[in-house]
Amino acid sequence: MRDLFQEQLEALRACSLDRHLRELTSAQGPEIEIDGRRLINFSSNDYLGLANDPRLRKAAIAAITEFGVGAGASRLISGTQSPHVRLEQALAKWKGTEAALCFSSGYATALGTIPALVTKDDVIVLDKLCHASLIDGAKLSGAILRVFPHNHLGKLQSHLEWARRQHLSKRILILTESVFSMDGDRAPLRELVELKKRFGALLMLDEAHAVGVIGPNGRGLAAAENLNEDVDVQMGTLSKALGASGGYICGSHDLIEGLINCARSFIYSTAPPPAIAAAASAAIDFLSSSEGEARRLLLWKKIELLRRLLPANAMNTKSSAATSAIFRWIVGDEQAALNLASALQSEGFLVPAIRYPTVAKGSARLRITVTASHDEDRIRALCDAIRKMTKHE
Repeated sequence: MRDLFQEQLEALRACSLDRHLRELTSAQGPEIEIDGRRLINFSSNDYLGLANDPRLRKAAIAAITEFGVGAGASRLISGTQSPHVRLEQALAKWKGTEAALCFSSGYATALGTIPALVTKDDVIVLDKLCHASLIDGAKLSGAILRVFPHNHLGKLQSHLEWARRQHLSKRILILTESVFSMDGDRAPLRELVELKKRFGALLMLDEAHAVGVIGPNGRGLAAAENLNEDVDVQMGTLSKALGASGGYICGSHDLIEGLINCARSFIYSTAPPPAIAAAASAAIDFLSSSEGEARRLLLWKKIELLRRLLPANAMNTKSSAATSAIFRWIVGDEQAALNLASALQSEGFLVPAIRYPTVAKGSARLRITVTASHDEDRIRALCDAIRKMTKHE
């Protein structure tokens, strides 16, 4: 067995696809410490700088004082505590839906929700660049799976026509993301809604990288496009812009009741720590305030600055408008991407190299994320370093 693992690792190393953990000896922030060295952090999804915010820390400490550390059991046994209930009420109000349900992680959210929505002989149609959790949830459901090229509405329509013709009485589920995690672009949500209505499908939208960033008070792309009532299942995470941990589904009362009874990753998991639920509630309170909206607008100023200063290359054309806090610098070769990330780290920047299977083979890249906590000097310094190392003017 040891030889088998060794062979697998050697095969990964030969393709520059092996991965290693980094130990951070500091809290999340625009600067972090690794191996005793301070690095400017352009790797985090903590878009609003809330992961170490005093408001969230205070809420978590108060919840630990009152409720302890662990929840003790699954939500359906004895694990649902007041912070969980308050968080779901706050989520539903903030997102403008009837109800909400929280899970231990975004991954668990997808794995529990999708098989609860569709089953054998139903049809799932999903965007090729959907997150691994959505793909795995789709496969776990046992439904017939069709994939359309990224944001290709024509191919999506073709799949929907086939599904409605061949599986007339079955449920059809469209799966996509509002902001795609490795490219930073958005789904054409209005057109997706039109297609789902035309073919009588359900639409599940993962707002993980839009929540806190896009829309009024950071409520996401559905809210920004005024399509909240047209998205059947709104998924998101508490671990990115909200600075905490966990995932959630927002939707109708019937949807949430169905998930409570059928989502296996919810039923058979110990409830998240009450302190995490309390911290996430504090994040939602903050985002709902004028101060929170000011923080979100500050983030967009930083996003626009990075868009303006980051050079373009042949594989990464520069867009005329920023769409999210995620920027890609496509390198292509896996080892070349690792080398560029290492060179940037030598200059004091943490920017991860993203490789297969997270992205397609031959499309390795740097994934740059900007936050509201980055100051202008740090953003300019990063862009200058990339320009110098890649010899782009």
